[in-house]
Amino acid sequence: MSKSGVIVTPECTAKFNELKLRKSFKYIIYKLSDDYTEIVIEEASTDPEWENFQNKILNAKASYKGKEGKGPRFAVYDFQYELEGGEGTRNKIVFISWSPDEGTLVFPRMTYASSKEALKNALNGLGAEVQANNEDEIEYSTILKDISKGKR
Repeated sequence: MSKSGVIVTPECTAKFNELKLRKSFKYIIYKLSDDYTEIVIEEASTDPEWENFQNKILNAKASYKGKEGKGPRFAVYDFQYELEGGEGTRNKIVFISWSPDEGTLVFPRMTYASSKEALKNALNGLGAEVQANNEDEIEYSTILKDISKGKR
């Protein structure tokens, strides 16, 4: 259980293990349930196109007490990249915490922030973590540059 009292549903870890062990998915997007009591899966996809994943994250919505704003999200993405100098291909499962600086309602943003560690702790085998608060930080090239050099 997280500091916020939010629980991670068993489906979250089961799907993550499918991504990690069987490569069944390219990414998984997690969200808080509508009543803000559980972390649930919004989508698990085999789509290899980063732009499609990015658009889903950037266009996510959250609502609270009749108001709607940009939606924070958690995601895991199975990054595949080439090492410099032709040293081979690597895979790294990246945990992404998306919480836009502008346009996000306060309650969803705070609940996501206080629930992040519970989800991360439930997902054994993460290779890197990215905290993204603006669109530049969720660009493929930005994340790839950081994870391929071990910065995140």
